[in-house]
Amino acid sequence: MNETSPQGGTPRADLGAGIFVVLLGLLTLYAAWAVPDSPLYAQVGAKAVPYLVGAVMVALGMGLSAVALRGGWRQENEEAMNAPPTNWRALGLLAAGLLAQLALIQWLGFVIAATIQYVLVCAAFGSRRPLRDLLIGILVTLGAYLGFSQLLGVNIGAGVLEGIL
Repeated sequence: MNETSPQGGTPRADLGAGIFVVLLGLLTLYAAWAVPDSPLYAQVGAKAVPYLVGAVMVALGMGLSAVALRGGWRQENEEAMNAPPTNWRALGLLAAGLLAQLALIQWLGFVIAATIQYVLVCAAFGSRRPLRDLLIGILVTLGAYLGFSQLLGVNIGAGVLEGIL
């Protein structure tokens, strides 16, 4: 059951979601415009990624709005009406991973906090191999840390591993 406008045809919720994404993209573009220019020369500055994200959000929002004007995406997807129940365990593990990252990054550092988050996210997606996930998480986060610190010269926080890394 799609809620349509009084004139009929366009599901209001679908069109509202599309317009919301467009507005969020425009807000992102405005925020990117407000970022001050760096006095240091760089071919790709601090504004590049926010501009890219904002532009992609505007394009996606316009696409969502266009689909809504053609009748809405919920109407086209009958399977969505028969979706399985919410997996609260998976959502809890995802939330725990985010909270662990936020709570531990200052104290333990990026590598350990992000590895814990990686293992929790893998469990949320159904992985039953926590040791494998731990090893992959260490390799990925260590690579990211070394890339930021050694290649880019950006300190993202080693935490308790400060003397080792």
